[in-house]
Amino acid sequence: MKFFHLSDLHIGLKLINYDLSEDQKYVFDQITAYACKEQPDAILIAGDIYDKAVPSAEAVELFDSFVSALNEAAPHAEIMMISGNHDSGPRVNVFRSILQRQHVHMIGLPPTKPEEHIEKITLNDSYGPVNFYLLPFVKPSMIKAITSSEDDDSPLSYNEAVHRLAARENINESERNILVSHQFYLPSGADPASVERMDSEVLTVGNIDVINADVLQKFDYAALGHIHKPMRVGSEFYRYCGTPMPYSVSEAGQDKGVIEVTMNEKGNVSVSVLPLTPLHAIRKIEGTLDEVLAQATDDYAYITLTDDSNNRQTQDRIDYAFPRCLKLNWNNIRTNNVVFTGSDPSSLSPYEFCLRFLNDLNDDEKRILESAVNAVKEEGEDQ
Repeated sequence: MKFFHLSDLHIGLKLINYDLSEDQKYVFDQITAYACKEQPDAILIAGDIYDKAVPSAEAVELFDSFVSALNEAAPHAEIMMISGNHDSGPRVNVFRSILQRQHVHMIGLPPTKPEEHIEKITLNDSYGPVNFYLLPFVKPSMIKAITSSEDDDSPLSYNEAVHRLAARENINESERNILVSHQFYLPSGADPASVERMDSEVLTVGNIDVINADVLQKFDYAALGHIHKPMRVGSEFYRYCGTPMPYSVSEAGQDKGVIEVTMNEKGNVSVSVLPLTPLHAIRKIEGTLDEVLAQATDDYAYITLTDDSNNRQTQDRIDYAFPRCLKLNWNNIRTNNVVFTGSDPSSLSPYEFCLRFLNDLNDDEKRILESAVNAVKEEGEDQ
């Protein structure tokens, strides 16, 4: 059995002030071409379909055309997707039973009632069944009714909530099992701060959303979403595929692709990456004005000038040579202006900004501030 692993499409996202719909369609067309050529049995999208919980009409139209194209290119493939933290779970869940008849499985909500379980789609090949468990983004509050005990009603951590949710499932480990999930998983004992996170990601203060990856051990492959840089989670077969194209300056030069998984008999899994090429790459360019202008490009450019050329004519020449200039900075002896220094308030996270403003908080007060900032973030994501 062969399947594709995608995630974090973030349809509708803007890069600074640039509309990325044309760039996204360009990459989606490449994915569709791969689907036509490879004819996968399933196509998995591990969350963050949209960039906002209430996407624009244009974003919905682009997503509709992408799924339609996939369905036409690989008519026998089951298309399975879950909601991420940027999506509206209830909206993704709409018409769920109707879409399943068309081989499209859009799962927006985790189980919330005792009789409900993680959605399982079973496909069969010559080696027997392959079970796909589709788990949308989970906040502990969503599943409190089925994970809290009568004796202990205290709030659960993200880690405890997902482990208890997985423990409710009767997973037959003699069969081949796939998990599709959108969370922040890390191997036991790993430091969350050691994971390189991209500027395009939403981070929780204190990394309260970290989940111990031991919960993945019952699965033959984990198709993960949420982290925007491709990475493994302690195994070749527990993977974040990353975004299909760069969505921030921190992703400049990063290789993007679709993960293609081939699963034969139990224990025989192989993984390869089908590369994706952006319509416009993101480039960091630094040097004197003449050096920078010599690298004129139609790509998105983040430019730092190292000479004393800050005038109106300079701006005009940069705009002409770089029609997709994201930002123009100066870093020279006269300005001593280092890009994204700690003294620049715009470079601070909301938590860091509050810390600086309030000053001299003790540990208990910092924990209260962390909870407040995370609560505001979650409320904003749900709007």
